[in-house]
Amino acid sequence: MKRLCTILARGGSKGVPGKNIRLLGGKPLIAHSIEQALASGLFEAIAVSSDDEAILRAGEAAGADELVLRPAALAGDKAAKLPGIHHCVEEVERRRGLRFDVIADLQPTSPLRVAGDIQGAVALLEESGAPNVITGAPAKCSPYFSLVEEQGDGTVGLSKPVDPPFTRRQDAPRTFDMNGSIYVWRRAALFESDRLFKTGTRLYEMPEARSVDIDTELDFAFAEFLMGQG
Repeated sequence: MKRLCTILARGGSKGVPGKNIRLLGGKPLIAHSIEQALASGLFEAIAVSSDDEAILRAGEAAGADELVLRPAALAGDKAAKLPGIHHCVEEVERRRGLRFDVIADLQPTSPLRVAGDIQGAVALLEESGAPNVITGAPAKCSPYFSLVEEQGDGTVGLSKPVDPPFTRRQDAPRTFDMNGSIYVWRRAALFESDRLFKTGTRLYEMPEARSVDIDTELDFAFAEFLMGQG
């Protein structure tokens, strides 16, 4: 089973300028994901894709095997993620003259995951036969109890009402907040469409404390705090 790890990191960040190479715990943010991928021991190659040369240099210094310069058309604020992953995978396959079976994408702004999370998500994909796996933490709000949705007339109601309603939270289906930390695909599923959810998609559960996604200065400060607790 040939596995590729991709890490996509744009240079432009409005919420936290330069966040992908900003120091967190004494090392560039992107280095945490690369080190976790290396520690998992799963991958034939670890590839960093970016439109920013400084990010690529930081990725190389942290131990990435492949550096992929992403075209500007795939790196703007409005660019979707999957086409960028497709480009990265195809470029690494071209360079290495092989085709990968499994692709795991690590979000560089999720530095608190551990190597065991990566191993668990990949194992879930390979052992379950699922086309892809996403990660998430237990949802803070349940659509059956406390998540409300605004209607066209301005009124609100439960996002997912049922009749009869659930009277105990433990009787309702479990719900999760996607954390974006890890995405794992079988290659065919990755390239068949740009839809994330497919028939058979599975979720690997991670705790809230390892699910921080850095998008703001407050997120960065919180990640620093949690990292200091370890």
